[in-house]
Amino acid sequence: MDSSLIPILLIGVVAIIVLSVFFSFFPLMLWISAVASGVRVGIITLVAMRLRRVTPSRIVNPLIKATKAGLGLNINQLESHYLAGGNVDRVVNALIAAQRANIPLEFERAAAIDLAGRDVLQAVQMSVNPRVIETPTVAAVAKDGIEVKVKARVTVRANIDRLVGGAGEETIIARVGEGIVTTVGSSASHKDVLENPDLISRTVLSKGLDAGTAFEILSIDIADVDVGKNIGAYLQTEQAEADKRIAQAKAEERRAMAVAQEQEMKAKVVEMRARVVESESQVPLAMAEALKSGKLGVMDYMNLKNIEADTQMRGSLGKISENTDGPDTPKNNK
Repeated sequence: MDSSLIPILLIGVVAIIVLSVFFSFFPLMLWISAVASGVRVGIITLVAMRLRRVTPSRIVNPLIKATKAGLGLNINQLESHYLAGGNVDRVVNALIAAQRANIPLEFERAAAIDLAGRDVLQAVQMSVNPRVIETPTVAAVAKDGIEVKVKARVTVRANIDRLVGGAGEETIIARVGEGIVTTVGSSASHKDVLENPDLISRTVLSKGLDAGTAFEILSIDIADVDVGKNIGAYLQTEQAEADKRIAQAKAEERRAMAVAQEQEMKAKVVEMRARVVESESQVPLAMAEALKSGKLGVMDYMNLKNIEADTQMRGSLGKISENTDGPDTPKNNK
């Protein structure tokens, strides 16, 4: 390579580096686009955005859309919202959509909704095109004890004035489910609910369930009504089973008391027999004392023994007769 070309190449590389740094801090093409679109923004303002770590295209492009739509926004509003962590492009799109739909929406309110974490563009679209929320199957029991399963569709639209601080879809679903349970539970029979499903819609809709929420309920339509279990009969069966177990427990308690009383009476019988044996053991001692003291003669003692022997003999003969001629043995006629 010729030595005379080296300085030229170095100058070219330095020039490219200088131009890259220049265009990175001075977004000339973006400034030209803004001026061509009628947006008044200075090149120094764009450089200041770079110094404040703000991407100029994130501010200038939405400002161009807002100016073309006639919103009358300024660059300071958009930059402050960007620095607060908001989505500038989405807010501008929401303002344009609201203007086309004749929905009153100011930049401050749209920025507040965006900073609150809600999709302000989706909210504006929902205000124009209402959304249908389908509730899960809600089971309720009528007064006759029959379970009724209801599924409803709730048509809502966004209430922009209550988007900040208003409750979400979960609250709407919970309130509608509560209204369905209350309406079915106050019905005298499940047949009334099956004959007039719109009774649920009218009753629930009249309760003002959208109070304090970010939505406005337009209609509540019953999508499906089914008959479930006979909860009343099931509860009565469970109650009867519980009463049965209680009665069995009380009967078992009485049986245990009777068994305990029987054992107590057997113990008393054994105790009385022991007393009899104890008393009989005193008889020989008393007779010996009577013989010793002369109150009982020898002949009297012998007569007593004869009587005892005779009694024992009669008892033995009676047992032999019972064993020989039982109650089922026929007697011979003489």
